[in-house]
Amino acid sequence: MRRNKIDIISLGCSKNLVDSEHLMRQLQAAGYSVAHNSNRVDGETVVVNTCGFIADAQQESIDTILNLGEAKRQGKIRNLFVMGCLSERFRADLIEALPEVDRFYGKFDWKGMLADLGHAYRDDLAHERCLTTPSHYCYLKISEGCNRFCAFCAIPLITGRHTSVPMPQLLDEVRRLAEGGVKEFNVIAQDLSSYGMDLEGRMMLPELIDRMADIDGVEWIRLHYAYPTQFPYDILPVMANRANVCSYLDIALQHISDKVLANMRRHIGRQETLDLLARLRREVPGIHIRTTLMVGFPGEGEQEFEELMDFTREARFERMGAFAYSEEAGTWAAEHLSDDIPQEVKQDRLQRLMALQEDISMEIQEQKVGQTLRVMVDREEEDYYVGRTEWDSPEVDPEVLISKDKKLNLGEFAQVQITQALPFELIGIQL
Repeated sequence: MRRNKIDIISLGCSKNLVDSEHLMRQLQAAGYSVAHNSNRVDGETVVVNTCGFIADAQQESIDTILNLGEAKRQGKIRNLFVMGCLSERFRADLIEALPEVDRFYGKFDWKGMLADLGHAYRDDLAHERCLTTPSHYCYLKISEGCNRFCAFCAIPLITGRHTSVPMPQLLDEVRRLAEGGVKEFNVIAQDLSSYGMDLEGRMMLPELIDRMADIDGVEWIRLHYAYPTQFPYDILPVMANRANVCSYLDIALQHISDKVLANMRRHIGRQETLDLLARLRREVPGIHIRTTLMVGFPGEGEQEFEELMDFTREARFERMGAFAYSEEAGTWAAEHLSDDIPQEVKQDRLQRLMALQEDISMEIQEQKVGQTLRVMVDREEEDYYVGRTEWDSPEVDPEVLISKDKKLNLGEFAQVQITQALPFELIGIQL
């Protein structure tokens, strides 16, 4: 056990990761040695930043806490703190069920952790953080919370109403990070589309991204988690005309059946969805769309599922993830709809949908063979370098395996000719 060292373990999404990075900067300023997601947890204090989104993520958080609780009983750590979404949502239950945890903090009150450790929270460092990503890219969280209240989603119960970060603050952060060597900014929020509505009553995402693109050193800007209803179409000319705004959009559509979308309370229908996709592809040529789809939501019969399969065949998403519906306590669906689709049916539909998407992904990947692409070099393995194109977000999208014909510098761009395609990887040679 290392005195004056704190281990931070981040679970869940990149939005959680940004919170951990802010906490780490405060702890570092207080004089602590701080490690993030270390392979060897040996600090006297461990902080678990939990996820509470769906059952699997909740279970991962619980298992992590239980394992650390055992380490505490064995004297390997002294203090165990828990923060984040799971703690925000189920704090009372967790306090009763997990007595080995010394303190629980929610999504927004973790500043009290500094006081409990005997230090004051420093407001002058409120906008600073210790990056846990490779030094050439980061995540930029531009808002918190959500006003959409989809039937299946517990996020508003955890994070509250949508709250945008003021634009001057974001632009100052981007300038500071770019001056420190960050080239790639992955812009994240629970709902990108609503950015600015709570500040000035208008959609300000296009202006924010346009102004970010003007900042020296910003090479790539990538957009994650737009909402399809009331989509800010003014962002499309920015994407099309600014060279450092990636032709990439992460927009969760969830389903295509009018019946299922109505049950989900998505406030959009099939035709509006098709019109949105057509406009995205028309106004941003070459755009790669990442989406998330859900199977097994109440009301999805075999006819509605086949409609979703047909939609996936026709839409040919470059990137797609999917998951089976799981009922979340407190949501509209849990209180008003019956989760009556058997789990085995949900899993069968999920497997069929993902098998279809794998074939589509393979066909799209094969079209890149012979092309020369600009690739960001992320890391070096024994036999090759690993990088990404503008269409590949870290952690979730395909990677490019680059031959070691000559030395490449991590965090720099390389021109790579694609020689082979796999469903979720490209292979290429340096030029």
